[in-house]
Amino acid sequence: MVVQGNIVDIVGKRIYKGEVCVENGVITQINAANHTIENYILPGFVDAHIHIESSMLVPSEFAKIAVLHGTVATVSDPHEIANVLGVKGVDFMIENGKKVPLKFNFGAPSCVPATSFESAGAIIDSEDIKKMMENPDIKYLAEMMNYPGVLFEDPEVLAKLQHAKNNHKPIDGHAPGLRGEEVSKYIAAGISTDHECYSYDEALEKLQKGMKVILREGSAAKNFEALIDLVPTHFENMMFCSDDKHPDDLLLGHINQLCERAVAKGIDIFKVLQVACVNPVKHYGLDVGLLQKGDPADFIVIEDLEKFKVLATYINGALVAKNGTSFVKDVAFEVLNNFNTDKKKISDFEFKSTAQRIRVIEALDGELVTHQIEANSLIEKGNLVSNTTTDVLKMTVVNRYKNEKPAIAFIKNFGLKEGAIASSVGHDSHNIIAVGVSDAALCKAVNLIIENKGGVCAVTVSEEKIVPLPVAGIMSDKSAQEIGAAYATLDAMAKEMGSTLRAPYMSLSFMALLVIPALKLSDKGLFDGTSFTFTSLEI
Repeated sequence: MVVQGNIVDIVGKRIYKGEVCVENGVITQINAANHTIENYILPGFVDAHIHIESSMLVPSEFAKIAVLHGTVATVSDPHEIANVLGVKGVDFMIENGKKVPLKFNFGAPSCVPATSFESAGAIIDSEDIKKMMENPDIKYLAEMMNYPGVLFEDPEVLAKLQHAKNNHKPIDGHAPGLRGEEVSKYIAAGISTDHECYSYDEALEKLQKGMKVILREGSAAKNFEALIDLVPTHFENMMFCSDDKHPDDLLLGHINQLCERAVAKGIDIFKVLQVACVNPVKHYGLDVGLLQKGDPADFIVIEDLEKFKVLATYINGALVAKNGTSFVKDVAFEVLNNFNTDKKKISDFEFKSTAQRIRVIEALDGELVTHQIEANSLIEKGNLVSNTTTDVLKMTVVNRYKNEKPAIAFIKNFGLKEGAIASSVGHDSHNIIAVGVSDAALCKAVNLIIENKGGVCAVTVSEEKIVPLPVAGIMSDKSAQEIGAAYATLDAMAKEMGSTLRAPYMSLSFMALLVIPALKLSDKGLFDGTSFTFTSLEI
């Protein structure tokens, strides 16, 4: 096979007319050639940190869409399904991913459960990590979000890190806002990356101290604008990732979108492409070609170096996408789940109190971090209730693994004027999370999720819609087009109900993410992510 075009040699920092010769999935020659073809040939894109589960698609379905955008590989943390199903869930992701050509590179989830302050469906301890690190299908130790455990030298945390080191596998970090001596100690423990930087200064400090910074732009967390100005001088130590990409967003684009935005800012094309294509392959030691003789034939053909419209994607020499058509085949798989709670009553969502002031989670659009604020309470018949006038709404997290009383908190900036929205995609433990204008609406939404053993939904007095997620309660068994369209409809309904957030369901899913400051809610109660302790709703 011979593919002609303008060869973009990122390693050699040159562009020339040429042809790529492929035999048995390997590039045998790259020759200069005279032709009139104006397309560009370059290495495929790599998402340097993603939870495939957050696309609500199993890996084989994710691959169908990702290849359309020129993605040939991912560095994937199966943390979400691991929190539901443990090692069995990780094995499901690996085996399903192997059945399609896209090169998934899965890590061993380091924090299952993420903390001891929430209820997960499984535990992965240091002995499990030891076995996983010895598995060649496991490429790295995934994000060590328990940074307090690293700093205070928790023996179990240190054992997990050591097992990765013993097997010469990289260790990913997760330390939002960690600075100074603390981040130095975190890096010294062997942790090599962070995708959680949300300010220029934080990322710069981590880069200067030897860490690789992964610039994230997902459906909820968007750090591109804050960090992109670091690329011109630190391109050798940066990568692009999406972290969490909802299905409707994935249909529109992937890493190619970040390249387009970076080039539009005037950043040198070779620096942008090194971040997007080369650095993840080098850092993680991936079996992914970089458009060099002898490499696996993993490359893409694009229309130009401005919009990055993908015309064709090749993986191991096979044409897997062309002109908007994906050639990735359907894959049959077993549907696994772990949903063991009964339907709730309206009274389960009452919070009896006389407190005039309450602690409130302030959600920030496009951010995983939240603020802790105070607000006047609204009390009806001795029960704290939502106040739509001030946009302080009742929120709940319901244990989905066993029958427990729902945890209650209040949240600002969701903006709902009617009904409730709910989801069983609730990072990290994937309990049911919901926000609503009344206890009745919360109950209705939560029960709809329970009836379907997982999903995302919106309910009003007169209408209810749900996107079922039967695979572990976090992924669909449908195609990307089906799930993407259904999710977009649900997203529109939430906004019609009053939500002003760009991605209300993605934002909702992170309101139980305890390892991100400042105030979150777990199924066990309101949690202060700054002090890593439970706190009271009432002031």
